[in-house]
Amino acid sequence: MASFDLENRKIKVCVGLSGGVDSSVAALLLKEQGYDVFAMFMQNWHEADATLHGDCEWEEDRFVAEMVARKIGIPFYFVDLSREYRQRVVDYMFDEYAKGRTPNPDVLCNREIKFDAFLRIAEKYGADFVATGHYCRKEVLEDGTCRILEGSDPNKDQTYFLCQLTQEQLSKALFPIGDIVKPEVRRLAKEADLPSAEKKDSQGICFVGKVDLPTFLKQKLRSVEGDIIEVYDAWYADDTLYQWQQASLDGLLREGVPLERTVRYAPEEKILTTDGKPLGESPFDAAKVAALSDEDLTRLATPLHYDIRFEYETYRSGKKHIKKTRLKPNPYGAIVGAHEGAQFYTIGQRKGLGVGGHAEPVFVIDTDTETNTVFVGEGHNHKGLSRFCLRIDPSEIHWIREDLAMAVGEIRRNRVRIRYRQPLQGATLLRRENGLFILFDAPQRGISPGQFAVWYDGDEMLGSGVIA
Repeated sequence: MASFDLENRKIKVCVGLSGGVDSSVAALLLKEQGYDVFAMFMQNWHEADATLHGDCEWEEDRFVAEMVARKIGIPFYFVDLSREYRQRVVDYMFDEYAKGRTPNPDVLCNREIKFDAFLRIAEKYGADFVATGHYCRKEVLEDGTCRILEGSDPNKDQTYFLCQLTQEQLSKALFPIGDIVKPEVRRLAKEADLPSAEKKDSQGICFVGKVDLPTFLKQKLRSVEGDIIEVYDAWYADDTLYQWQQASLDGLLREGVPLERTVRYAPEEKILTTDGKPLGESPFDAAKVAALSDEDLTRLATPLHYDIRFEYETYRSGKKHIKKTRLKPNPYGAIVGAHEGAQFYTIGQRKGLGVGGHAEPVFVIDTDTETNTVFVGEGHNHKGLSRFCLRIDPSEIHWIREDLAMAVGEIRRNRVRIRYRQPLQGATLLRRENGLFILFDAPQRGISPGQFAVWYDGDEMLGSGVIA
């Protein structure tokens, strides 16, 4: 982390001390480098009903954070931001899930709370900067423009969670451990005998804790039982949009280049960094991609939705030939279970479905909150799990580097990820009047509306947007 000129006065830094080892070491390093450091712990949640542990995890975190501050020898303050957190993060979560979309509360927490509401309070205490324990790096150019770079630890890079920050927010942010790997952070904490040295990394929703998401959402969203419908392969053979998309992809390919249609399954155990390697060539012909109309791009980026209807038939059963009714077999799918609300599920989800009797895992491939239906497919290579193209609405395009924003009609090659810890994916970005389109070099698994797509040039994060 770059040092500042301390000749006139010490730079005052507020560390967002969470009680975890990362923010603890961030505070330790700043203190050792001569900054005027103070710690502030923020409480963003009160209720414990939805947490898996059934208790107030923040109380233990606050206790550890206060001990860390005492050990380092810096002032410690407590601030309650639960009202702002509920209004600006949780209410947005509820609203998005009610629409069948998949928001990311951690991204929102950084944009709306840590580097906004929290920052404003820190400034009232005289802070020049706010520091956090994020694994990312910041560089400042001669003109004052801030660059945000991937963390040096490829297994812990957290730039994705900062993808909605502005230049103003970044100008007040410090990331002291961005150029350190996690094992070294643990070592430094143990060497300094910090109370958080052995503390496990936090999991779950930012500042809420490890939660059962359906239970959490049921605080506001009503449970209504609906059907789980499995979609068979025959549906894709007869769906006009799917067939058009596949034919369009074929027409865009460079001569002699094959195309895998579905995701090749590999557990996302760690982030794959660029490691200085050049961005590979797209399987698609650049001139053909550039020639796509706005309408064709929109159709290529349209997610598949399933309208599978079932009819009943009567039959006679048993010796007495009792008349009964049953569902007619449908070549496109079958009802394989029931759920408590389509809004509680997200595309790509595997756990919590309660659907058995399959040789391979079953995944959510679509949800319809209007009909309260969840659609699933069997196997990692199910066609409904994979998509090549997505669109970001013009109002949702966010540039971290505003000086590098794409003009309408511009085309670029970048790396993109649609979720934390996903390996960076080669893609072509096309800016059009009706949005930013991202055409991936390979099929992507479980693209869900409401997620953030984030794009990088080398190891620098340039911008992000909410998937339409």
